Amino acid sequence: MQEIETDLLVIGAGSAGLSVAAGAVQMGASVTLLEGHKMGGDCLNYGCVPSKALIASGKAAHAQAHASQYGIADVTPQVDYAATKDHIAGVIGHIEPNDSVERFEGLGVRVIREFGKFISPRKVEAGDHVITARRVILATGSSPLVPPIPGLDQVPYETNETIFQLREKPGHLLVIGGGPIGMEMAQAHRRLGSDVTVIEGASLLGQDDPETAQVIRDRFAAEGIAIEEGATAAEIRGTAGAIEVEAGDGRVFTGTHLLIAVGRRANTDSLNLDAAGIETTRRGIKVNASMRTTNRRVYAIGDVAGGMQFTHVANYHAGLIIRQALLGLPAKERTDHVPWCTYTQPELAQVGLTEKAARATHGGNLEVVRFAYAENDRAIAERKTEGLIKVMVVRGRPVGASIAGEQAGELIGFWAFVLANRLKMKHVAGMVAPYPTLGEINKRVAGAYFSPRLFDSLIIRNMVGFVQRWLP
Repeated sequence: MQEIETDLLVIGAGSAGLSVAAGAVQMGASVTLLEGHKMGGDCLNYGCVPSKALIASGKAAHAQAHASQYGIADVTPQVDYAATKDHIAGVIGHIEPNDSVERFEGLGVRVIREFGKFISPRKVEAGDHVITARRVILATGSSPLVPPIPGLDQVPYETNETIFQLREKPGHLLVIGGGPIGMEMAQAHRRLGSDVTVIEGASLLGQDDPETAQVIRDRFAAEGIAIEEGATAAEIRGTAGAIEVEAGDGRVFTGTHLLIAVGRRANTDSLNLDAAGIETTRRGIKVNASMRTTNRRVYAIGDVAGGMQFTHVANYHAGLIIRQALLGLPAKERTDHVPWCTYTQPELAQVGLTEKAARATHGGNLEVVRFAYAENDRAIAERKTEGLIKVMVVRGRPVGASIAGEQAGELIGFWAFVLANRLKMKHVAGMVAPYPTLGEINKRVAGAYFSPRLFDSLIIRNMVGFVQRWLP
């Protein structure tokens, strides 16, 4: 066994682990990085990057089929499904060098291509290496949750880890799970020519605002995607090309391919956490607000910490670790300013409290203001008028924003900034947005907040009358 001593041991080379490793080594720490699978983790290889590339292919096909509204003839797109996978591979290949062993070794990180497991509270074994570290960062991510549905182990199925390698276009894709992954894959495949049925045990996009989620539901119906809510999968049967999903209420759905998209599970099984005195919860590794585990020398960040499972959260956690483990400064996680987005078309984005959560928290002090895409000139010009923004406001301060519409993921970043800095609606109203842009929607919803205060106020009317009579 080779003995290694290091300032920082990072286990997992996904978004969280790579961010910590790159930052720490460039700030002067000795860093060892363990990765037994693929550099770049889920985001690069199975998640954010390939899914957005496939969505782009679907958008291109959909645009060809719906060009007449712009004065251009509709055409039936000629989809080469295998070529879309080549496109995805090309996108991954373009980004891959940023996450490569060569880049990180060039920065000064010792990279060991092995899985790691604890053999004591301070020692980790990886292949023929035993590593002792001042601090250990667990960033092992998550994997698709495969539920114990009777019969599932007897039929072929896809997850986000396998569907991007599929070369033959599904004739009819059955998607179990109406969350972000399921919805994104459902629409992309429909636009590429597959029939699609989404099977959801509760309601679609259940973590989002129902009013904005309805915009997505309506678009899916218009595109011919079958939506089956309240349909808990009770049994799965069949063979490749002929798969049946039977719901608990007796409904039966038939398709050629099956995608399981019901959630994620933290990757903790191979870490031997008991040897390090690290406790877990149902969702992942138990951490405090500083992302420290029950072993004070060990932190857990990203998906494995059991909180919000997004790449941008993983990167945010990495910053918290850099601040604490390298600079010795206090840092605690907050989530009220963390946005999320589902990249369907239209997109669906959220930051802070939904209307339901805000009403439960703030009661009668809550005001909800809305502005429709249909009143935005850029949206009208581009015929992207589906959707709305709604902002939850308490005593002049936004506590949440929900957006459904074109580029909602871009627009929500503005509200994440507002919430992060605890700004008020008066600050939003003071912004000047370029015309014509979708960004004006953010400005106009602030106008919707102040309009009744200005135009329906007797005090304001009397003041204006007084000024008009007496101002020289």
